[in-house]
Amino acid sequence: MTTHSPFASATTDTPQGALDGLRVLELGTLIAGPYCGRLLGDMGADVIKIEAPDRPDPLRDWGQAEGGHQYFWSVHARNKRCVNLDLRTEAGRRIFLDLVATADVVVESFRPGTLERWGVGYDVLRKISPRLVLARVSGYGQTGPYAARPGYASVAEGISGLRHLNGFPGQAPPRIALSLGDSLAGMFAFQGVLAALIARERTGRGQIVDAALTEAALAIQESTVPDYHKTGHVRQPSGTRLDRVAPSNLYRTQDGLWVIIAANQDTLFARLSAAMGRPDLATDPRYATHTARGDHQDELDTLIAEWAAGFPAAELIELLTKFEVVTGPVNTVAEVMADPQFNAREIFVDHVDPSLGPGDTGFDPEPVKGVGVIPKLSETAGGVRWGGPSRPGTHTDEVLTEILGYDADRLAALRDQGTIS
Repeated sequence: MTTHSPFASATTDTPQGALDGLRVLELGTLIAGPYCGRLLGDMGADVIKIEAPDRPDPLRDWGQAEGGHQYFWSVHARNKRCVNLDLRTEAGRRIFLDLVATADVVVESFRPGTLERWGVGYDVLRKISPRLVLARVSGYGQTGPYAARPGYASVAEGISGLRHLNGFPGQAPPRIALSLGDSLAGMFAFQGVLAALIARERTGRGQIVDAALTEAALAIQESTVPDYHKTGHVRQPSGTRLDRVAPSNLYRTQDGLWVIIAANQDTLFARLSAAMGRPDLATDPRYATHTARGDHQDELDTLIAEWAAGFPAAELIELLTKFEVVTGPVNTVAEVMADPQFNAREIFVDHVDPSLGPGDTGFDPEPVKGVGVIPKLSETAGGVRWGGPSRPGTHTDEVLTEILGYDADRLAALRDQGTIS
């Protein structure tokens, strides 16, 4: 892997990441591609996010909390150096290609063909750097009859069949209150980049990682495809449970809260039966095996629901935990952030905006909490070195000076012609 200088903008002292020394150029906007870049940055890579001077990433303005657009951005753009560069100009493309010569990975999330129209497709990039890995994240993939269509997570979840599985039978299938298809595609792209880098160690050559939102949403659907192919079975939405996997559901408690009880293995069901004071259930022919419990799922759910309703949630969880039954609450984010397990593992970490100084206004100068690096590595943990810079182009001068050796006069000339800002 290419060796690079240390991070000049790091604001915290974090352990060296597994991808330290790797340089990534990130193109594209919103969630899927940038999420791949974020995961690479979490593990220590030097991620340089390139935005057009007149078209910053719209994610900078996204968020559901009032005045909270920077909070979405702070997490998805963390550990990235933000550079303004117009790839629609000849000067911008030359600078980009000079940066490519120093990079290990390029991540882009435009519609297929965009890089080619700009004259910086993979045929051009690999001539500059045969070892370069190009991750291409799009709605439908780089080929096929839908390739040129714009793609968003909501449609990807629908066309892949994932949305059909959500919700209750006979009702409109709801979406989860997240862009799940985007995040899945970013994770698969990240996985593909890592695999391509390992292959590069053997072959000396880079390659294209082609990650589609639709295929990422399809890939997590367990046995739906072989079930249909061999038997014609079409899995249907099943509300709060999985059909024929019992008991595994949520149950309302005495204080009106929901508790999940998952005891669908024979040994776990025997423990649940003991906790309920009904050890006979474990040997009852209606419930003794996985298949039998699936056949009698409705009556079993009714029986457990009536029992669970006699306890406050905390007491029920304590009792079931004592009997080693898999159980837990349905938490809001407020309860998640107060949970002792997450806090013991130091999951919530500070994000500091490196583009803000002590005199800045309009943004919260204090660190904002976000989820840290997952999974945890014992030796090369990586970390959140800084949050997403709220100012576009925060690191333009730094990157072009440090990596390409530009002086102040050259930077001023590029700024005057609008190539950078």
